[in-house]
Amino acid sequence: MIERKRTRLSPTKKNEIWGRWKAGQSMHEIGRAYGRPHPTIRKLLLPRGGIAPIARRRSRVALTLAEREDISRGIASDSSIREIARGLSRATSTVSREIVRHGGRPAYRAHDADGQAWQSALRPKRCLLAMDRKLRDIVASKLILDWSPEQISGWLKNRYPNDESMYVSHETIYRSLLFKHVAY
Repeated sequence: MIERKRTRLSPTKKNEIWGRWKAGQSMHEIGRAYGRPHPTIRKLLLPRGGIAPIARRRSRVALTLAEREDISRGIASDSSIREIARGLSRATSTVSREIVRHGGRPAYRAHDADGQAWQSALRPKRCLLAMDRKLRDIVASKLILDWSPEQISGWLKNRYPNDESMYVSHETIYRSLLFKHVAY
């Protein structure tokens, strides 16, 4: 048996494979074109049911790289946040949150902020209950007692009034139950 070094398919190759699939080529033909066995091609196509994923694009309300560069230039010229926001025709709060989210005035870099925003927009996101063991255990203990998600959500807000990390909406609890995003 020949051992081969495993290499991942690049995003460009994946797009080409989807194009070939849409054009009607078989998995065997596509596999031969890329020097891959057809199960590799099948593994790419099967989870999506043979339907190509839509290309990622930025939301029309999200800041663009050009706007982030304008923010960076505004910071460098020691402009106020209001002046920067006015120049971008954006809300002051939007610009302020952007700067704080990406390191504050001294550390803000437009390219890094844009890359980080693009990365954080990926879906699916991990569920809040999957990331916080203490919160997950409390919710699970209340569910065992037949509490409804609405009751649990309200109880958490009353029990932990000054700790927003212990807040969870009833919708999140329902999603966790129905779609099993939570890994117990």
